[in-house]
Amino acid sequence: MAVDATTSATSKSSTTSTTYTNPFANASATSDAASASMNYDSFLQLLIAQLQNQDPTQPMDATQQVSQLATYSQVEQSIKTNTLLRSMLQAEALTRAGDIVGKTVTSSDGATTGVVSNVKVSDDAVTLTTSAGGSVPLQTGVQFKTGS
Repeated sequence: MAVDATTSATSKSSTTSTTYTNPFANASATSDAASASMNYDSFLQLLIAQLQNQDPTQPMDATQQVSQLATYSQVEQSIKTNTLLRSMLQAEALTRAGDIVGKTVTSSDGATTGVVSNVKVSDDAVTLTTSAGGSVPLQTGVQFKTGS
């Protein structure tokens, strides 16, 4: 079983208890792409307005225009990077999901315990369903047990 730097694992005789952390724990509820898209669109609108309203007798300095186009390119690359990172987090969550099914889970508050029968991975969360029908969000402090 892979254990990352934020995961702790302890062993007791034939039972292993592992505490997992959710890779989406610090992700915002709003999609990064939607948020970045707003910034991207705003930047384009400002650039167009600036070009439409500039004084023809005093056009924009070429250096300023190149600088703004470079900023435009950086915004576009940031959007692509954020989208790729989100995809990688989802892939990691799917990989972990296969290892979780069949293990006994205890929620971070200790209120729900059961054997994991289903794992649902969405854009910003991972939710575990127990065989008894309980639902446990995968977050920091959730514990899993394997063995007898």
